[in-house]
Amino acid sequence: MVETTIKRALLSVSDKTGLADLGKALAARGVELVSTGGTARALREAGLEVRDVSDLTGFPEMMDGRVKTLHPKVHGGLLALRDNDEHVAAMETHEIGAIDLVVVNLYPFEATVAKGAERAEIIENIDIGGPSMVRSAAKNHGFVTIMTDAADYPELLEELDANHGATSHAFRIRMAGKAYARTAAYDAAIANWFAFGDAFTNPLGAEALKATPFVETMPLAFKREDVLRYGENPHQSAAIYVPQVTGAQGVPQAEQLQGKALSYNNLNDADAALELAAEFAGGDPAVVIVKHANPCGVAQASSLHDAWQGALQCDSVSAFGGIVAVNTELDGATAEAIASIFTEVIIAPKISAEARAIFAKKKNLRVLECGDLPDPRRGGFFMKTIAGGMLIQGRDNGAVAEADLKVVTKREPTAQELKDCFFAWTVARHVKSNAIVYAKDGATSGIGAGQMNRRDSARIAAIKAKEAAETYEWAEPKTVGSAVASDAFFPFADGLIAAAEAGASAVIQPGGSIRDEEVIAAADEAGLAMVFTGMRHFRH
Repeated sequence: MVETTIKRALLSVSDKTGLADLGKALAARGVELVSTGGTARALREAGLEVRDVSDLTGFPEMMDGRVKTLHPKVHGGLLALRDNDEHVAAMETHEIGAIDLVVVNLYPFEATVAKGAERAEIIENIDIGGPSMVRSAAKNHGFVTIMTDAADYPELLEELDANHGATSHAFRIRMAGKAYARTAAYDAAIANWFAFGDAFTNPLGAEALKATPFVETMPLAFKREDVLRYGENPHQSAAIYVPQVTGAQGVPQAEQLQGKALSYNNLNDADAALELAAEFAGGDPAVVIVKHANPCGVAQASSLHDAWQGALQCDSVSAFGGIVAVNTELDGATAEAIASIFTEVIIAPKISAEARAIFAKKKNLRVLECGDLPDPRRGGFFMKTIAGGMLIQGRDNGAVAEADLKVVTKREPTAQELKDCFFAWTVARHVKSNAIVYAKDGATSGIGAGQMNRRDSARIAAIKAKEAAETYEWAEPKTVGSAVASDAFFPFADGLIAAAEAGASAVIQPGGSIRDEEVIAAADEAGLAMVFTGMRHFRH
């Protein structure tokens, strides 16, 4: 491999971050600067001598800048193999000068879409010349250095100093890989806009464009946010990636105020907690406690402190080492209560100064401030890899209202029972199947998660409620007089009977079993009120 000293650089950037300093550093090292349009102006304003691309090509920029670098004297200078006699001869014959360094970042397509621009502006921000130069330079990385990220400029200068004005082969390979990742992500953003944006908003209409939520090819582009210590277990490696265009703000975008770095399990559990807390956005203060991605206590009350007490009392054993999310500003009194037990992560829209001071005493406690809560009814996809493929489905953003409910028992639920039914139903959709949730007076009484049959989930939740009654010396478990939610229908009456034995007085479930009549009869016999939602919420 022939090492090439960088003598000529072509700079064409949309984002001018660090441009002037880079230009000065290159010029100081004797590098000729060639540039286009706004980049050339910015360099000249910094007092640098710049050669226009049009001077290099002998052809003017035209069509509002759409055509400026798509020229043999540019791409010939990028693609020529410097150790190939035929290539070198062609360069001499056609007076093509070598280009040793390309600094390009692309038109801000993603940002233009994100700000809600009109279709014409979005189309104009599809870069053509930039990706072409990036790909040419990256392909010829044996001789040409390609830079697509301003964060890498300092390392470039270090390379030049360490290699007597050249760059190492290893550096060029790494930057080439990064460049292709950037163009791949860029093309993915464009393809996704056509498929999921323009296809449904274009005046031609979705039917004419044969729009579908599941396109024939699903381009995915995510950027690594951080490398994690390990995955679910220490022998598994892990990292967190974020989409190139973030929609909903979540745990990855939250500000970590203190504590150790978030682990894979922390991130997964904090997401589960935040998604459930978001269900109560704008309502009375709510607290969610999650353990291993399952809620173990949820409550809503007139104060956040009371909500914490209600959530904790549901299952104080599981709450140890749990993840806490709230739906409103976290105050000092609640922070003091939370800090009294071992907690891994706390996430809230806002953390008060008093609460911050209290948490600061727990150095290892991870405290996150997330700002706005994500919309629990937003669209989007859920993806899961399997051996040999990937499953993709729409997010479970379905919801039921009171008008959607069908009373199927002789007794109708009271107003309070109906309120408890909706609370239990809200929590149940966030519990791993088979899910059973008892709730009373705005707090979970018992939660049964992830069992292989529904009856066992009902029994486990009741056992937890009985243990809570013993712990707090209540006269009876809070499942007595509670509403119970089941994420899917009861296939047999045994699960419902178990709930009745635990003291539940009302039931909310999807219905739809071939044994619905048997289950309804059992509810009537036990004096329960039961409503069907017609909607299932499996969460595997």
